[in-house]
Amino acid sequence: MNADIATHYLEEARRQFRGHKRLAEGAMAQLKDEELFVALDPESNSIAILVKHLAGNMRSRFADFLTSDGEKPDRNRDQEFEINSSTTRADVMRWWEEGWARVFAAIEALKPEDVMRTVTIRGEPHTVLQAINRQIAHYAQHTGQIVFLAKHFRSSEWKTLSVPRGKSKDFNAMARTYEKGVPRERPEGR
Repeated sequence: MNADIATHYLEEARRQFRGHKRLAEGAMAQLKDEELFVALDPESNSIAILVKHLAGNMRSRFADFLTSDGEKPDRNRDQEFEINSSTTRADVMRWWEEGWARVFAAIEALKPEDVMRTVTIRGEPHTVLQAINRQIAHYAQHTGQIVFLAKHFRSSEWKTLSVPRGKSKDFNAMARTYEKGVPRERPEGR
């Protein structure tokens, strides 16, 4: 793979991971502590469970990323979907930060020549590019669930994380200003 393309790919992967992290954090910051633990029905996951699962996945996939299988033998995935009554918001946020720290430590250490290396996940070979794309997609799915649940719980009190409803024209005008060299914030999602 061309080194410039690989460099650009790694920069884009880092940007997407940061965006998913920031989006979910913007949603979780709006919640009351108890709302982190509410599941909409018995088959649904609470935000706390989603975070615990993401953190477990992040630890497993990104610890020794280039040298060991992405499904670590000590991972107990089923336990990631269980929360006990003594779990606190601080616990949830600690899992969150520890998981993302693993992701960013692994991703930041990658060099362009690593992008086409082979890693395994559950014994299945993947290029580093494929493994990263797999995780971006997985984390995007759960970020969307976190945002959906937070928006549901906050309802009319929800503070948008993107273009406010009914404000697309204003946003587009701001985008045209940006094209002329004036910086603006770029929202990542509603």
